[in-house]
Amino acid sequence: MSFMQPSPVKYACSCGIVNPINKLFFCRHCPKLRCGYCVSHEVESHFCSNCLENIPSSEARHKKNCCANCFDCPCCHHTLSARATTVPVVRKTEEPKDGESAGAATPPPASSKPSAVPTTKKMYYLSCLSCRWTTRDVGIPDQGVATGTWPDNECLYQARFNTLMEYYQSVVLQEKQEKQEFQRRKAPKAHKFPSLTDRTGLTVSLIRRQIGWSEKNVPKTKPLNITPAEAISELEDLPQDIFTQPINLRNITTVAQRHSQPADQPTAVGNLYPQRRSLWIKRSLRCRQCEHNLIKPEYHPTSIKYRIQLFASYHVPEVVMVRLEHPLEAGQSNAILLKLSNPTMYDMTISILDEKPTEEPQINPDEFQATCKIKEEAVTSSPLMKVAALARQTLTKEVTREVRDVANAKIKLLESEFVLNQRDDSKEFDEEVQAQTEEPNFIVWRKGNKVLLRLQFTPAAELEVNDVVTLGFFMQYTYVNTVSNTAEKKEPTTHTLSSRLFIDAGRIEKGN
Repeated sequence: MSFMQPSPVKYACSCGIVNPINKLFFCRHCPKLRCGYCVSHEVESHFCSNCLENIPSSEARHKKNCCANCFDCPCCHHTLSARATTVPVVRKTEEPKDGESAGAATPPPASSKPSAVPTTKKMYYLSCLSCRWTTRDVGIPDQGVATGTWPDNECLYQARFNTLMEYYQSVVLQEKQEKQEFQRRKAPKAHKFPSLTDRTGLTVSLIRRQIGWSEKNVPKTKPLNITPAEAISELEDLPQDIFTQPINLRNITTVAQRHSQPADQPTAVGNLYPQRRSLWIKRSLRCRQCEHNLIKPEYHPTSIKYRIQLFASYHVPEVVMVRLEHPLEAGQSNAILLKLSNPTMYDMTISILDEKPTEEPQINPDEFQATCKIKEEAVTSSPLMKVAALARQTLTKEVTREVRDVANAKIKLLESEFVLNQRDDSKEFDEEVQAQTEEPNFIVWRKGNKVLLRLQFTPAAELEVNDVVTLGFFMQYTYVNTVSNTAEKKEPTTHTLSSRLFIDAGRIEKGN
C-alpha cells in the first residue's frame, strides 16, 4: 500500500461512513470508532505560521484573524520579507533651548553647520523573494521600522460597512436578551437562595430581584439613520484608449489576485497592495456522545506533539491487503492474503464473522448517566446552568445510520478464532528463533504482533468484466481498556468489540 494511493481496506464508523483507519479516531470511554463527522471540533489557539506568534482569541478576532507583522505577496501569495536600505539625511543646525529667545541666542559654532557629507538613515521596504515584487512598485513609502508600521489599503465602503455592522450587532444583542429573559421566566425555580459562587452574572440578577432592586439598565437597540442602497442605471463610460491600445496581460490581475483583495478587486497590477497573513489554528476533537477529548494538541505553536491522541491505528487491529492468489473471475472461488497488526500492549483474540454479533458490548447506561451527572455537578452549582447543561447534553446524542456500502462477494468463515500477540518493539531486534507452534491452516506466517492469514471468498456470479469486487465482513476482537468511567473501577477492563470492514479486492478480469 502506498501513501499516495487510497487504501483498499476501509472501516465503518459508528455513524455509518466508511474511511481508512488513518482517518478514524477511537474513543476509549464509549468505546467506538469516530470519524471527522461524528466529533465536535474546537479551536485551541491561534498562531501565525510565519513568525510563530501565539495570539489570544480575543485579539485574533479584533485583528480579523490576520497577523500584524507578516504580509503576503499580492502577486504570487508568498511571504514578504523586510529589506533594509540607506537614505541620505542632511543634518539640521542646533535649535535654541526652551526659555531662550531667538535674538538672544548665541551664534552657532562652526562645528554645528550642515556637514558637507550627509548622514544616512536606515529604512525598510517589503520585497518578495519569489517574484521580486516590492512595496515601491505601488508607491508605498519606506518605513523606519521593519514591523508594525505598514499602512493598510482601506476600502472605499468601510464607513458604511462599520455602520451596518453596529446596527445588526445591536439587533442581535436585543434578540439575545429577549430570548434569555423568556427562558428565565419559563425555567422552574429550584430554591430561594441561589449559589454565591456563580460567576456567570445570573446570581447577581436573582439577588437584586429578591431584594426588590431594579435590574441594571440594558442597552437597547437605537435606530440608526442608514441610507438605503439605491441602484443606478447610468454607468461610467469606458476609456477611449481601450479600443485602440493593445492589451498587455502582464499588467492585468488574475482572478486569484482579485479574490485575495475582495475590498476593491483591482484590475491593474499596479494597484495591488500587500495583504496581512491569515492566522492558523490548532484544533481539538471531542466525542459527541461522552464529550471526552480525542485529540488535544500542545498549546505552543512550535510543538507538533499531542497531549491526547486517540487515533484508531493505536487501538484497533490494522488490516492490510497483501495480494490475491488468482485473477478475479465471477463465480469462481479465490483467496486473499491479509496482514493483521496488533498496536496495543495486550494480546487480542480475533475472529472473522459474516454477520453482526448478536450481543454487541455496550457501556452500562446507568454508569454513563452517573458519569455525566458528576461531570455536570463539577461544572457549576447553579440550577439554571444545570438546565442549560442538560439541554446541551441531549443535543449531542449519537445518530446511528446504516452503512451504504454493499459487499458483492461471499467469504468463507475461518475455522476458529486466533490470538494476535501484543506489540513488543524489542522482539524485532532479538536474534532468538521463535519456537514452532501449531497454527491453524488459514495462518500463513506469524512474526511478533503481525499475522498473515488466508481468507477465501467467491465473487457474485452476476458480476461483469471490470466490476469492482468488494469484500465485507465483521472483525471481532478483544480490547483491554485502561480508562475507567467510574471511581470504583480502577483496574483495566476487557471489552469484546467488533468493526465492520470493506475491502476492494480488485476488478473482474474474466467472465464466466
